[in-house]
Amino acid sequence: MVDGALPTAHRGDVKQNRRRTAGLAWLGLAWAGFALLPWNGDDSGVLTLAWMSSWPAGLGGTAVGQGLGGGRLWLLPLALPIALAFFPLAKPDLNRRDGFILVALGAAALVWLAVIALSIDLRGWTWTLPAELFGPLPRRNPGLGLGALCYALGALLLLCRGLTARGVCGGDFFTAGMLAIVTSTLILLVAYPLVRVGLSAIQTPRGAYAPEMLWTRLSNPSIWRSDGVVANTLLLGLASATSSTLLALAFALVTDRTEFFARRALRVLSILPIVAPPFVVGLAVILLMGRNGAINRLLEYLFGFEGGRWIYGFQGIWFAQTLAFAPVAYLVMVGVIQGISPILEEAAQTLRARPGRIFFTITLPLALPGIVNAFLIGVIESLADFGNPLLLGGDYRVLATSIYFAIVGARQDRGTAAVLGLILLALMMAVFVLQRRILARKSFVTISGKDQSGTPSPLPRAARWLCQSVAIFWAALTLVIYGMILFGGFVQNWGLDHTLTLKHYAAVFGLSFGPSGVRWEGQAWDSLFTTLRLSLIAAPLTAIFGLMTAYLLTRRRFAGRTAFEIGTLTAAAVPGTVLGIAYILAFNNPPLEFVQTGAIIVASFVVRNMGPGVRAGIAALQQIDRSLEEASLTLRAGSFATLRHVVAPLMKPAIIAGLVYGFVSAMTSISAVIFLVSPGITLSTVYIVNLAEAGTYGMAIAYSSVLIVLMLGTILGIQLAVGRRRIARSPMPVGGIA
Repeated sequence: MVDGALPTAHRGDVKQNRRRTAGLAWLGLAWAGFALLPWNGDDSGVLTLAWMSSWPAGLGGTAVGQGLGGGRLWLLPLALPIALAFFPLAKPDLNRRDGFILVALGAAALVWLAVIALSIDLRGWTWTLPAELFGPLPRRNPGLGLGALCYALGALLLLCRGLTARGVCGGDFFTAGMLAIVTSTLILLVAYPLVRVGLSAIQTPRGAYAPEMLWTRLSNPSIWRSDGVVANTLLLGLASATSSTLLALAFALVTDRTEFFARRALRVLSILPIVAPPFVVGLAVILLMGRNGAINRLLEYLFGFEGGRWIYGFQGIWFAQTLAFAPVAYLVMVGVIQGISPILEEAAQTLRARPGRIFFTITLPLALPGIVNAFLIGVIESLADFGNPLLLGGDYRVLATSIYFAIVGARQDRGTAAVLGLILLALMMAVFVLQRRILARKSFVTISGKDQSGTPSPLPRAARWLCQSVAIFWAALTLVIYGMILFGGFVQNWGLDHTLTLKHYAAVFGLSFGPSGVRWEGQAWDSLFTTLRLSLIAAPLTAIFGLMTAYLLTRRRFAGRTAFEIGTLTAAAVPGTVLGIAYILAFNNPPLEFVQTGAIIVASFVVRNMGPGVRAGIAALQQIDRSLEEASLTLRAGSFATLRHVVAPLMKPAIIAGLVYGFVSAMTSISAVIFLVSPGITLSTVYIVNLAEAGTYGMAIAYSSVLIVLMLGTILGIQLAVGRRRIARSPMPVGGIA
């Protein structure tokens, strides 16, 4: 036997002990949630320990305390499944019969918990039988809290332990648990809120169900007429996608198919709109072309022409979205342009084809997947955009802003908001599915294992001059726009008084030093610190969630995989405004009361940013040979150890990319969180929008500038700290293998 190796029987005993320990640990979590932790939520939060004043039998008490001492007898049956589960888990190993018992006990615990949760709302019992058995409830009932969450998680993983004992997921408890956690998260944070949106569409303002209300709201002429919100949204999406795609194509051809002297500078400029909040371009457009904008003031000074408010409406939103989404389209396009093999172009040159013919018959057709993908992404981004239509829309309403005004307006018509949200979700899903199908069927492969060296065909002279002119115009406009953002924060009153001042920065980020230390006197410090705290919490959760989902989709086969993939697709396609209204409808009342808490904002960040994280994880996993994991599993390492010691180190760039994207997106998010903020929890982007709507552009610009610099510094700092992944080979010792 090799030194240090364990006998096979002993290794099996160690593995059995680990499984038993894991099962008992999750059983202990369920007991902690039932007997130690507060069963209900508290407006002040768990960490404040305010619930301790009514522990253990009051509303801040445990389930067992409320059941025995608070008269809530319906909570006591929850103890039975987790008490009986101890007997099979105490065995050295589980057989199929023990697995069946654990599945039944875990399912019983979850079903009874769901029955309790759905039977109680803010006003009391939701049906008559429990009211007859246990008596009436108070008019104000809190939602479930940390204790219920721990109980549910423990019961769920006990069920998974039973399933693996019966051979599900190849008997791998880690895979089954990971699948259960991801699926439950999708159900809780995506499916359940969307179902509540659907139910709200058929409810009256008083909450009664009336299915005919759905047709009444859907048949509203303002939705479907030629100048209605649906037509406006689609027209804007097609226009913005077309212009941003053409702009990105010209930019990509200049940076990768010409010898333009400023190619590197153009690439750097392309990331500016990505790290900036999504409405910053709209804010800059107001400064540039608004009533007191620089261009209008110049025209008025030179020609006496008053520009008026022409920038507000379709043309203003289209202009801002084109500038904002072109960099995203460029990132999609440039990879395709770089991937075109020059072999076909060299063959055409050998046959004496002119550059123009080569460009239109070979280069552009091979770039078609990137063009189509960029166009569809532009449509998706435009449909989901909220900030630019809010600032520049004027009387031009689109679905995203119409949903917002239906909620925050004087009528507060949640039913209409729900219907508009369902329409927007349907449009997003249709474009999302179309994009996936087109990309799945593409067969424009030009990169293979053969030699790909060669010289790409030069662009036709007319195309080169046209693309360079467009790229220079875009670059100059980008510099002007972001120059406006930087400069506008240093003047007294944009368009009226350009005297240099620091008063706007002092108003939002002023501080002073005194005997007691630093005093944060600026108005925006609270919102910035809150945004940083919640973004730092959401970023690792987003990366972990994306990695888990990608690992399950690429490395595991299980029953219901198609439904699981559809669930992840739906989560990625939900627009921010739809998610915001869904969370208000789902989590404003029991059983889950998360509105006006930081938890609901973190949840929205994770759901909104999971799509890119999953795609980055899938791309990274496709580069890792399965044989590395198979070798680890052959050595009895287990799935968790393999993921931790083999897969995760090789996915370091993807993990870092997920962290960066999750953090930057959370810091700059607006469409979902504008519905979810509360007086005690205000985020940076919402604060900036409120400043802009109030006409205090100087403070809004100053805050936006700080946010852009912060994002750029974060990205550059992470890139410098992480560097590139290097897979080095150790030198072979002389004389053979040591």
